Amino acid sequence: QVQLVESGGGLVQAGGSLRLSCAASGRTYGRYAMGWLRQAPGKEREFVGRISGSTGTTLYADSVKGRFTVSRDNAKNTVYLQMNSLKSEDTGVYYCVADSPVSWNLLQWTYWGQGTQVKVSS
Repeated sequence: QVQLVESGGGLVQAGGSLRLSCAASGRTYGRYAMGWLRQAPGKEREFVGRISGSTGTTLYADSVKGRFTVSRDNAKNTVYLQMNSLKSEDTGVYYCVADSPVSWNLLQWTYWGQGTQVKVSS
């Protein structure tokens, strides 16, 4: 069982940066793939990025590639989402997710955080 708690959301101007954190509980945290999904108002939930538990391999949605970075600190049981060059379309609720093994379906995850709001003003 894994519990996830996100933090770091808020209001930022377009072009700015924000870093989200997700603290995970559980002794086997290191073997879980971790990821981030988001949901904008009136839109479907979408995949943002993920990082594997073993090799630290990352995967990103095309919409955030080159601007967002997912990283993890296994010693702190924490995964991060560094968001740079933010755009108004990045506005939404960001969810931290975890799973082991990871699904081929980028939207299918077993464990979810409660979500943190990110608002980018233009």
